[in-house]
Amino acid sequence: MTLEDLKIEYDKLQNQYGARELDSIYYGGSFNHPDICFVFMNPTGRNIASSKEWKGIKSPWIGTKNIWNLFYQIQLLDEDIYKKIKNIKGKEWTEEFAQEVYQNVKKHNYFITNLGKCTQLDARPLPDSIYKKYLKLFEREIEIIHPKVTILFGNQVSSLVLNEKISVSQCRKKLFKKRIHNTLYKFYAVYYPVGNGRFNMDKAVEDILYIIKENF
Repeated sequence: MTLEDLKIEYDKLQNQYGARELDSIYYGGSFNHPDICFVFMNPTGRNIASSKEWKGIKSPWIGTKNIWNLFYQIQLLDEDIYKKIKNIKGKEWTEEFAQEVYQNVKKHNYFITNLGKCTQLDARPLPDSIYKKYLKLFEREIEIIHPKVTILFGNQVSSLVLNEKISVSQCRKKLFKKRIHNTLYKFYAVYYPVGNGRFNMDKAVEDILYIIKENF
């Protein structure tokens, strides 16, 4: 199963668990052994790429601002791209600009994805039962891209992926290892840095900079 094959499965789950008027949001960045895979929760309609009229890449955080503060602060986004993001409104993102942003992500050799790809109209919480529908597909995604390190954002995503109760406040900078088929992968659980977790942005930056220093 390839990344393109996974999109078909994600679209089926969008029809079951997402907003019918929106498309799935998949992933973006470096697909070939990236340094870091960043894993968020699930997309919302604030991502303008979820519109059925959008013909460009359907990658996380298109048309949003706050998360790019994180990538800039951890030195994984060039200043010129960051300034462009900050200076335009979300609806002003074009398909070409989205491609430009993700080319910069690729340049810095990382991959951005969500555990759940089912786009919701708003930031409503999803139950574990829905995220669990994506776990095997997510593991296949990890196998395909084969990241050196995977960073999981928030308690819920971390607990589900690592299959144990995780409190990010209690395991900051702790390395977890998970075997997927015959390969052992490295994971870290980090504070969710946007939305309700925006007050934890500094802690997320601190921990990710530590992870980068320890691994690269």
